[in-house]
Parts: sequence; structure tokens; C-alpha cells
Amino acid sequence: MKVVFDLEVEEYLSQLVDILYDKEYFGLKESAYQYVDALIDDIEYGIRNKSKKPAPTYFNRYGKNMSYAIFKKNDNTQWYVFFNRDDDIYYIRYIGNNHTCAQYLD
Repeated sequence: MKVVFDLEVEEYLSQLVDILYDKEYFGLKESAYQYVDALIDDIEYGIRNKSKKPAPTYFNRYGKNMSYAIFKKNDNTQWYVFFNRDDDIYYIRYIGNNHTCAQYLD
């Protein structure tokens, strides 16, 4: 299995460290890095075993015929990972959380 992140997703994940730190979700920048690294690891090693749902048409702006999986990080935050799968390759097209995109899910 291989996981490939879209360039925009990679950029978002690198910016996420600063977002989490600047909004004071984490008191130390190192903690924000650890959180994002753990999220990436969860996606890379866990996406195969996650329940998958078809992505609503709202998300077609990131790719057609996508699925999504949910990664719960704590009591307050779930991450929604949108992807296409081709054989054993997962192409991660978009990542959002319950604060940013849950309202568009069924």
C-alpha cells in the first residue's frame, strides 16, 4: 500500500502546525508538530483499515469519485480525509475537520 498526498494537502499540513500553535491549541510548537506528525502517520498506516464512505458532491472540487475516512484525534476533533484509490495507492486529495467541513457531509 502507498499513500500519496496532493501538493495542496502537503502545504496545508505544513501550515497546520502554525495554525494550531497561533490559535493556542498547543502551548508549544513542538506539540503542534507532534500532533500533525501523528495525524499523517494515522493516515499513512491506518487508511486501509478505515471505514470508507462516498464523498458528497460538494467535495468534487478536489477530485471526482472520491471516498472519505474519519480519523478521530480527540474528543473535540475528527479529521475527514478525502481520497481516490487506484489498486493499492491512496491519493489524498483533501483534509478537513469537523470544524471546517462536517456541515457538508451527509
